[in-house]
Amino acid sequence: MMSRVAAVAFAVCCIAAAPLPAQPPPPAPGTASDTYFGVKVPDPYRAFEDPKNPALLRYFKAQNAYTHRVLDALPGRAMLAKRIAELDGASESLASLTVGRHAYFYLKRPVGASALRLYARASAGGAERLVFDPDRFARSKAQHYTIDYYSPSLDDRLVGIGVSEGGSEVEVLHVVDVATGRILADTIDRTPFVPPSWREDGRSFYYFRTPKLPADAPQSARDTKGVVFLHVLGTDPARDSAVFGYRYSPRIPFGLEDVAQLFVQPGTPWVIAIVNHGVQNEVSAWAAPAASLANAVVPWRQIVRYSDDVTELAARGNTGYALSHHHASRYAVLAFDLGRGDAAHARVVIPQSARVIDGIGVARDALYLRDLDRGLSRIRRAPFIGSALGAAADVRLPFAGAVGELDTDIRSAGAIFSLQGWTQSPQWYTVAANAAVTNAGLRKPSPVDFSAITSEEVDATSADGTQVPLSIVRGRELALDGSHPTLLDGYGAYGIVIGPSFSPTRLAWLERGGVFAECHPRGGGELGNDWHFGAHIATKQRTIDDFIGCAHYLIDHKYTVSAKLAGMGTSAGGVTIGNAIIQQPALFDAAIDNVGDTNGVRDEFAEGGPSNIPEFGTNTDPVGFKALLATDAYVQMKPDVAYPAVLAITGANDPRVAPWIVAKFIAKLQRSTTSGKPVLLRVDFDAGHGLLGASRAQARDFNTDLFAFLFWQLGDPDFAYPG
Repeated sequence: MMSRVAAVAFAVCCIAAAPLPAQPPPPAPGTASDTYFGVKVPDPYRAFEDPKNPALLRYFKAQNAYTHRVLDALPGRAMLAKRIAELDGASESLASLTVGRHAYFYLKRPVGASALRLYARASAGGAERLVFDPDRFARSKAQHYTIDYYSPSLDDRLVGIGVSEGGSEVEVLHVVDVATGRILADTIDRTPFVPPSWREDGRSFYYFRTPKLPADAPQSARDTKGVVFLHVLGTDPARDSAVFGYRYSPRIPFGLEDVAQLFVQPGTPWVIAIVNHGVQNEVSAWAAPAASLANAVVPWRQIVRYSDDVTELAARGNTGYALSHHHASRYAVLAFDLGRGDAAHARVVIPQSARVIDGIGVARDALYLRDLDRGLSRIRRAPFIGSALGAAADVRLPFAGAVGELDTDIRSAGAIFSLQGWTQSPQWYTVAANAAVTNAGLRKPSPVDFSAITSEEVDATSADGTQVPLSIVRGRELALDGSHPTLLDGYGAYGIVIGPSFSPTRLAWLERGGVFAECHPRGGGELGNDWHFGAHIATKQRTIDDFIGCAHYLIDHKYTVSAKLAGMGTSAGGVTIGNAIIQQPALFDAAIDNVGDTNGVRDEFAEGGPSNIPEFGTNTDPVGFKALLATDAYVQMKPDVAYPAVLAITGANDPRVAPWIVAKFIAKLQRSTTSGKPVLLRVDFDAGHGLLGASRAQARDFNTDLFAFLFWQLGDPDFAYPG
């Protein structure tokens, strides 16, 4: 008699082996190659890098049609789609809150709505009002628009809104009257990334704009050479004057991919220009008297250098507060005089501790800190005592979870923050000057019942013995017998922290006995700056090792077996999941490559690719090339290997991970694998980077296809392909 584990493996094999319709083959591989530092790198699908190549579009259309044909035929998909619609439709969402002078502004998607809309509500209470619905731009039901950013004027009367179509992140800046919803005539295109910064007159603002590109410009030239301009309402944007940015001043270094934002804040006579260098967390910054920005030459003075390791800045009067990991891996808060001092000579006002300081905010009464304690959030409050800063004390939170946003305004006491957990839906809370916490009443709790679900935080062991945080979400009564379909997700880049998150639609996975696990590998920021740079360029393999270690933990502790285990990576997580299945193909039965970066050697030639060089390296130097080559899943893939089943997902408008990166990886995988398991490519032709900018319908379809594929491959009999 077979053991239970063996029986499970046999059942999965038989279900997965059900005959499928013939799949359109990828084009025949080409002979292109490059030689870097004496190493020849074959690139059989180089032709896909031309987005105008008709073969790429044919491949996308044929593969997408086949993927939907297969997934739509799964018996359980219709049932699953209905359940996901029920779970998703029961809850509203709310995000990106900003504290105005007398109001809260926030993006909200009410129950039944397709897109996030901009609302406002008096901070003293009262009814909310709709300010702007991006769907007003849609000319048909096939189109959708997204609010990518917004910024209210300092008097709450107007709001600048960046809107893009189809997840493209090609923003156009509009100005809207808050009281009436009227769109003003001021419209400015090529305004990526950052919201405008309003001046105190309420009739002008600073904004970041990139030049119009020639038709023959390379993909990598998009969103480069940006400049900050001053715009006065009612004037022609073509005549706006530059105040900062690319080639603005020969004494101010500003790179091709640098992005600048000017901060104008009541209560301080200074304007601060913060410069982001690609994807680096560390910034540089310059200050100038606010009154001087009307001059032909602005006397900018550098207050933060890249070497100061500052990731965030705030101001109060003449004092600048900087969050820095300089000689403080878990971050410290520095203070300096904005008129005469700088971060290099600042004093430490809040030293580092066992926690990671993840964010700061200045209110009228105090400096508020968002901390991380092994992935869970804490908030501290350090009161202002005259010009000095008092000791920081904990604010008692309603439950242990993740503080997603912490927002303050120098004109008001207290703060407002969002809090959610793996099983607790997001809520917004205010902190008063006496540290009392109150639900702000901005969002209704989700009615989706997670009472039968629990979560746990454990440590897995990586290849070098490092203990890696692992979050596990599962049914409370789940037996640890190795029989459960399990989805392991992992990211691990840019120092980004993946905290507890509440997803109503995840219940569709959990209530059928599924386990969801989140690996927190090195490369992320869960344990501070050392955790981030512990897997960086030459040591990037550690991210993959940590993810593999988490997979082994789930198997060793009887949550699942390899025949029931799937891995998933999104965006930079494509490095993680792509290499995990290439390096250990037998460890996973299935994988989700969601807009994954799986071709690092060629990434810097893609749209948005050069900005990633600080995180992953460049093929123009031997150290960077060696690192990129070692973790390029497309290049490292071997022929005639039994790889897992893979569902790859891309959006045709993706500006962050070029669709051709995903296409190259999947085309080569389809020709390389010998397992007989499906390798599918799903393309959304009206979407961008994953679920960024997606409509509610797109998000539902995405989750339905993802879970249906996994249930099918991991052996749920209700999803067996009808062969």
